[in-house]
Amino acid sequence: MSRKVRLRLYVTGSAPNSIAALANLKAVRAALAEHEVEIIDVLERPERALADDVLVTPTLLKLAPRPSCRIVGDLSDIHHVLSSLGIVEGAA
Repeated sequence: MSRKVRLRLYVTGSAPNSIAALANLKAVRAALAEHEVEIIDVLERPERALADDVLVTPTLLKLAPRPSCRIVGDLSDIHHVLSSLGIVEGAA
């Protein structure tokens, strides 16, 4: 990809699903040429979650390029995640 992909992952401390999402994010990042990832722990920064209307963790937000998207869960279905982000073709 020529355009930088900006992602924001919301997690909750060391909750099992949050730990899994962080681990699965590595596979997502490997598929992206240029990317920026911000990880926010809602236990430390709850105001950030409220500002982005994040009610459940883990939640991955694609901020750029447009269109934006929101993926809730541990990111274990890598193909679905990449498809939703517009990185690979397929039904999201």
